[in-house]
Amino acid sequence: MKKVVNSVSETQALAMQLAQIVQAGDTILLNGDLGVGKTTFTQGFARQLGIKRPIKSPTFTLVREYQTVNFPLYHLDVYRLGEEGGAQDLGLDEYFGGDGVALVEWSQYISSELPSDRLEISITRWAANPTSNKRLFTVSAQGETARQRLEEWEATLEIDN
Repeated sequence: MKKVVNSVSETQALAMQLAQIVQAGDTILLNGDLGVGKTTFTQGFARQLGIKRPIKSPTFTLVREYQTVNFPLYHLDVYRLGEEGGAQDLGLDEYFGGDGVALVEWSQYISSELPSDRLEISITRWAANPTSNKRLFTVSAQGETARQRLEEWEATLEIDN
């Protein structure tokens, strides 16, 4: 699936639509360059789930946990791990496939820890103008549950090809 958004509010609205269909055990990967909108997406996602606390990137803590009515939301930002690795020793796999929903920024740094069933969202700048908020979201699904979530999400959206 591909979707173009033109603003921060459209990014958050897109995330809110996904948040309406997720269920405990889902893992969502958010990939893209610094400043492309991964945390902005997470803010809209969390707002839809009823989280009132400010959502900040957990770069220094690696994981922030938020409680929703139905499940915990785990927001992971593993940028700090970089190419040095070490994720195997941190127990991050405990956040996947259990009682909560995991949103993971910079997932390439923990690829060996990720579940095989996951929704992958790649965010890229649409325009060369760095001040533009126009973004291209490219979404793919790995695994049966993620494919089902993607189909449900697509049904709520106008898709760009």
